[in-house]
Amino acid sequence: MDDVNDDAKGLYRRVEVLTGSGRRRRWSVDEKARIVAESLVPGAVVSRVARRWQVCPQQIFGWRRLLVPETCGGPGGDASDDRTAPAFVRIVGEPAALAVPTPSPPPPAPAVAGIAIEVSGAIIRVAAGVDAKSLTAVLRAVRASGH
Repeated sequence: MDDVNDDAKGLYRRVEVLTGSGRRRRWSVDEKARIVAESLVPGAVVSRVARRWQVCPQQIFGWRRLLVPETCGGPGGDASDDRTAPAFVRIVGEPAALAVPTPSPPPPAPAVAGIAIEVSGAIIRVAAGVDAKSLTAVLRAVRASGH
């Protein structure tokens, strides 16, 4: 374990001095365009392109929205332009199709002769004809689980 007195013992640790204008890098528009173009090549994987350029994949997606809005369905995309087809299209369904169907109530359980046992907050319904060994194993398991 490091100690304050380690430096006094002659043990030196590596110290790195960072100079410059902070941690943010500034990318020119040409560099951004080059990175975005590389990410738009068919078969290109954005995370690989991001690793190669040492940027976050989300940064590339943000630059895509700014530089090529029609590929991402952004505000600059013009649907009337026949030269470029949008890469993403919003799907709008009918209101009735979007409604969640209400589940039908379950059919009533048939009346079976047996008993109901409450153990640790769980109710176990035992039908007639269950052997004692199986019932004992189930009750012990429920009691051990604390449910």
